[in-house]
Amino acid sequence: MKKILHIENLDCPVCAEALQTDLSKIKGVQSVAVDYVSQTITLETEDEEAVARVVKKANAFEEVRVLDGGMYAVKRDLHLKEWLLIGISAVLLTAGFCIETFLQGKVWQIISYVLYGLAYLSVGYKVLIATAKNVAKGRMFDENFLMTIASIGAIILGEFGEGVLVMLLYTLGELLQSIAVGASRKSVTELVALKSESATLLLNGEQKSVHPEALQVGDVILVKVGERIPTDCILLDGNATVDTKSLTGESEPYVYQQGEEILSGCINVGGMVVLKVLRPYQDSAVGKILDMVENVAAGKAEPEKFITKFARIYTPVVCCLALALVILAPLMEGLITVNTLRFVNFARWAQSALTFLVISCPCALIISVPLSYFTGIGDCAKHGILVKGAAYLDTVARAKTLAMDKTGTLTEGEFHICGIHTRVDENRLLSLAAAVELGSSHPMAKAFADVKLNCQAENITEVAGCGLSATIDGEQILVGNAKWLLGQGVGVEELESIYTVIYVAKGGEYLGAIEVGDRLRTDAKQCVAEMKALGVSEVVMLTGDRRLRAENIANEAGMSAFKAELLPMDKLTEAQKLQKNGALIYVGDGINDAPVMTMADCAVSMGKLGSAAAVEVSDVVLIFDNLSALPTMVKIARRTRSVVMQNIIFSIVMKVGFMALGVMGILPLWLAVFADVGVMLLAVLNSFRVRGAGK
Repeated sequence: MKKILHIENLDCPVCAEALQTDLSKIKGVQSVAVDYVSQTITLETEDEEAVARVVKKANAFEEVRVLDGGMYAVKRDLHLKEWLLIGISAVLLTAGFCIETFLQGKVWQIISYVLYGLAYLSVGYKVLIATAKNVAKGRMFDENFLMTIASIGAIILGEFGEGVLVMLLYTLGELLQSIAVGASRKSVTELVALKSESATLLLNGEQKSVHPEALQVGDVILVKVGERIPTDCILLDGNATVDTKSLTGESEPYVYQQGEEILSGCINVGGMVVLKVLRPYQDSAVGKILDMVENVAAGKAEPEKFITKFARIYTPVVCCLALALVILAPLMEGLITVNTLRFVNFARWAQSALTFLVISCPCALIISVPLSYFTGIGDCAKHGILVKGAAYLDTVARAKTLAMDKTGTLTEGEFHICGIHTRVDENRLLSLAAAVELGSSHPMAKAFADVKLNCQAENITEVAGCGLSATIDGEQILVGNAKWLLGQGVGVEELESIYTVIYVAKGGEYLGAIEVGDRLRTDAKQCVAEMKALGVSEVVMLTGDRRLRAENIANEAGMSAFKAELLPMDKLTEAQKLQKNGALIYVGDGINDAPVMTMADCAVSMGKLGSAAAVEVSDVVLIFDNLSALPTMVKIARRTRSVVMQNIIFSIVMKVGFMALGVMGILPLWLAVFADVGVMLLAVLNSFRVRGAGK
C-alpha cells in the first residue's frame, strides 16, 4: 500500500537523507522517499502496522513531527524565538568585543569571556545538541558538525569573538534559508486553495454538507455564489458564470451552458447552480493537481541524483583534506623553513583548515537544486500541467522531437458535420438523417446531436459496417455508406472527401450526402508553431487514420511530417526511429497510444478526453486538454533546468574559489561563514526565478 505522510521541522536535506535511511530499515517498508522541500514521506508498505512504525520512528527523529492536518496545515511560527535569540547574541557579542577592545584588566577580560560564552550558547545550543546526537548515532559530516568544529576550533585558538561570530552568522543563514525555502514552498502549496473544504449534497430534497471526498458519481450538489466547485461536474440546468482563473489563468469569467462540464477548483461567480457529479474527487482536476504536487519527490532528475551522490562523497573528503591540511601543512612548512620535521605556524594552518571546513558545506547545492524542480513542477500545476516527477521536466527541457497522435489530440475527438450535398431542402435532409442517427450508439451519431428534428424515426435497425435503416411517415429511410445503398438499389452519387460521407435515401430515392469528420483543435496550429519557435526541430503526427485525411490535418496544423494508416505497433516502430534523434515527447489520448507512451522519453496524455490507460502510463497530464499548455511546459522546463545548472556551476565555482582563499590564509573564518551563507542564499533566491516562466 502507498501512503504519503506530511511532516514539519525537517530542517536540512542531509537530515532528510538520514531519516530516509533510518525508515528504510523498518520491517514492512518496501520503499521510502523523504523530501525536504515538500516536507513529505512517501511510503510503500505491506500494511498499516508498518506505517505506524514509520510514524513512531519519524516522530523520534530530532524535532521532526508527523502532521495529521496534511502538507497544507498552516504553521503560524513566525520565527520570533529565533530572531530574538539572534538579537540577544548580537548584543552580547558586541558588548564582549567592546569590553575586550577598550577595557583593560583581568576582571574585564573575564566579563568579555562570559559575554562571548552567553552569546555563543544563545544561538549555538541547538547546533551543539544536534551534533552530539548525530555523533552518538554515527552520523557526522553534516553542517551542524562542520560549524561546531569550526567555532570550537576558533575558540581553542583564542579567537573567541570569531568563534561566536561563526555560530551567529551560521544561525542567521539557517533562519534566512528556512524563510526563503518556506516562501518557495508556500508558493506551490497555495494550490490547496483550489480544494473545497465541503460540498452541499442534495438528497431527498434536503441539503447536506459533506466532504468532497464523500461525493459519488451521479450525486446532485448545490454550489452557491462565491463557492468553489468541489469536484468535476455537469451543469444540470440553465447557465453558470464561473471564474476559472485559478486553473487556467484566464481573468475573464466563463459562461457554461446546460450539459457542459465544469472542472473542480473554479469559483461560481453567478447565481446558485445545481450540478451532477461527473468524477469522484480523487479523479477530479483538483484531486490530480494536489496528488501530483504531493508526489513531487518522485522521479529525481539527473542533476538531483548527481548532487545527492556528490554531497555523500564530497563532505567526508573535504573533512579529510582539512585534517590533512592541519597536520601536513605545518610539518611541510617546518621541513622547508627550518629543515626539521616539526610543526611550524600550527595556529595559522589550523585556522585555514577550519575556514576550509566552513566553506565546504554543500547546502547551496543540496537545497537549491531540488527546490528549483519543486518550484518548476508547482508552476506547471498552476497551468494545468501535471508532471509526475522532476526527471520528466528535465527530459522536456532537452527534447528536440515531438510526436503527436491525431484523433483526440490534434483534433477535438468529436464528430461534426463538415459538409452537406443535397437534392432536397438542406434542413429536411439533416432532419431525416438526424432522426435515424440519434437512434444509434455509434460515436458518429453525436455529430447530429444539435440538429433540429421535424420528424420521428421508427423501427431503427443497424446493419454493422453499413449503416442504419428506419421508417419515417411510413417510408423507408436508409442512412449509410455508398456501397450499402448501391446494394439496396439506390442511385448514389459517390463523393471524394477527406471526411466520412453518410448517404441518405428515402423510399429508394437518393436525397443527398453529409460529410462528417473531426475538426482540428483551435489551439493546435499555434501550438505547433510555438514548439518549432522554441527549437523543437521535428513535430510529427503519427496516426492510424487514412492518408488523405491525415495529410489534410497535418498540413492544416503545420506539422513537419506525418505517418498515416499505422497500427499500434507501427506507431511504436516509427516513434523508435524518431527517438534516435534525441529525447522524444509523445502526446496521445487513446488506448492504442499506450505502447508508444510507455516507450517515449516523456509521454503526455490528454487528461480530460484521454483514456485511463493513456493517463496511467503518461509522465505528464494536460488536465484541460489544451495543446497551448505544451509550449508553456517547455518554457517552464527549460527555465528550471537553466536555473539548476546556474546554481550548480555558481556554487561549485564559488566554493572552490573561497576554499583556495581559505587555504592561503586570506579569508578569515567569520567571512568564510558569511561567504557560505551568501552563496546558499543566492542559489535559493535564484531558484525563485523558475516561477512565472510559463508566462
